[in-house]
Formats: sequence, C-alpha cells, structure tokens
Amino acid sequence: MAEDKHSAEAIVSNVHRKIREAFDVFDHEHNRTVDVREVGTIIRSLGGFPSEGELHDIIAEVEEEEPTGYIRFEKFLPTMTKVLMERRFRPIPEELLLQAFEVLDQQKKGHLEPEELTKCMTQEGEPFTPEEMEEMLSAAVDPDRNVIFYRDFVSMMTVDNT
Repeated sequence: MAEDKHSAEAIVSNVHRKIREAFDVFDHEHNRTVDVREVGTIIRSLGGFPSEGELHDIIAEVEEEEPTGYIRFEKFLPTMTKVLMERRFRPIPEELLLQAFEVLDQQKKGHLEPEELTKCMTQEGEPFTPEEMEEMLSAAVDPDRNVIFYRDFVSMMTVDNT
C-alpha cells in the first residue's frame, strides 16, 4: 500500500514538474503569469490538443473573476494537473507526432523549414493563429541552422505518459 502511495505521489510530482516547465517557457516576465493567448500553446506543448471550445472552457476555469488577460500559475496548475491525469484532450504519442512530421518531410532530410511547418499549421485542420505559430517556432527552430529538427522538438514537447 505504501508503495502505491509513493508511486502515485511520484506521478503527480512528475506531472506538476512538466506543467511548471511548460508554463515557465511562456512566463516571459518571470512573475508566475502567462498571457491568456498562450494557454492553448502550453496545453499543446504538454501533449493535449483541445478544440477551440474546450480551450475556451479551460481558460474560463483558470481565469480571474475579472479577466486581466493573464493566467496565474496557482490557478493553472490544479486544472492542468486534472486534465493531464485524466488524459483529457487525447494526448498524442511521440511516435504518432514523429510520423506526422515525417509525412511533411518528403525529402527525408530530418528537418523542416519554418515556412513548411507554418504553411501546414496555418492552412490545415484547426489552423494555428499567427501568435500561436510564432510561439511554436520560437521553441521549435534551431537557432544555428534556422530549421526545425523535429525529432528533438517532438521529444521536448511530449508528455511521458507513464
């Protein structure tokens, strides 16, 4: 029994760490808040892919009573922990994401140009906004080569579902 409790605590602790790390990437002021427009990007970076309606529901849940345009970590953490623990918003396995990038990489170069990814992400399915695309590219593009090494990007942005 005690072992189960420790493993459950370890799982929750790991989820909290992942949420904190993802949140911190977008906490540009280092004041434990993020712009409300970045919440969708953070959730996607944690392996969740909510529809626009689901995203609005989450934002409504974590927003202050008087919306400020910012989301506080203290309100985001419990909601996001619950979302991840329930495996809501169909977390996509790393292998599936890799396959998607490989389909886009028709020349099998092992990387994508930012323009290739932008075209795909803003014109297909539920398109990313320019702001979401800018945030994604800021995390995805290798600064030295100005390309997206998608293997590195996928492993950085997926949640280990253990």
